[in-house]
Amino acid sequence: MKYSKIPHTDIKVSKICLGTMTWGNQNTEAEGHEQMDYALTQGVNFFDTAELYPVPATEETYAETERIIGTWFKKSGNRDKVVLATKIAGPGDYTAHIRTNGFKPEAIKDAVEKSLKRLQTDYIDLYQLHWPERQANFFGTRDYKHDPSDSWKDNFHETLNALDALIKEGKIRQVGISNETPWGTMRYLEESKKGLPRMVTIQNAYSLVCRSFETSLAEIAMREKIGLMAYSPLACGVLSGKYLDGKLPDDSRLALFPRFARYSGKEAMEATRQYNEVAKKHNISLSQMALAFINQQPFLTGNIIGATKMEQLKENIASIDLDLSQEIIDEINEIHSRIPNPAP
Repeated sequence: MKYSKIPHTDIKVSKICLGTMTWGNQNTEAEGHEQMDYALTQGVNFFDTAELYPVPATEETYAETERIIGTWFKKSGNRDKVVLATKIAGPGDYTAHIRTNGFKPEAIKDAVEKSLKRLQTDYIDLYQLHWPERQANFFGTRDYKHDPSDSWKDNFHETLNALDALIKEGKIRQVGISNETPWGTMRYLEESKKGLPRMVTIQNAYSLVCRSFETSLAEIAMREKIGLMAYSPLACGVLSGKYLDGKLPDDSRLALFPRFARYSGKEAMEATRQYNEVAKKHNISLSQMALAFINQQPFLTGNIIGATKMEQLKENIASIDLDLSQEIIDEINEIHSRIPNPAP
């Protein structure tokens, strides 16, 4: 395994981060435990979850993933071996069953207290805001369109102050953002200069078919030292190649949940086909090539892999041992120059 430190901290984390959002829906509790057992033996010490999980978010399965992690901690006694990241859900119609007061101080306190109880721990290493409260272009929306009727009020200071109180209580160690824009990221960093906690990570989508992070956030990540936690590195399975040639495996995420089509449009599938040709040419798997590309990025803190089957998990974790040659990277970038960001 290869490791990095969460920026501005002494917290050492594996570059492969274990994603958990299928546990409690596509995966059973026993399967979640098996994945955590295996990941730990391979040197993976970084786990990412959220109160929202599993996905799709429903009232019936709300927070089941955190509960599964909590029972593993209790059974295994391995809490001290894991750097644990979780998130508070942002506002929206599909999260109304969780709470409706966004990131108000009382909402953040409520979310942290409930996560701690489910996770059967007394602290969270990295606590993240799952997505912005304000209207912005995230979750695959390409362009920002301002709504003059938007009633959102700037609450960056209030949010950081609420997180600061929980840090002082010892309930969380560090804080991060997710699905954030360049403007939002810089506002949080500027606000932290007023004696408030500094956002140390940003969890955004990043893959061969979604490199929009490089447009402006990568410069912020490098110059301000805020580490990327890349989610959907295989584009919801698209970059495994299993959907090529019109295939739709019965147990695949797209077959089970057709609404998760963010990465499977016509241009994204064409780009995937071309990336697959590069992988075949160099006798490596498409999945491992796609993950290795991310593992080698200088702004990366954690590459969040997810799997529903153990063979997928093993292949994904093993990508850390693959170093892509400059020839392969050049061929990847040539495709990217012709089909840039087909699935933002």
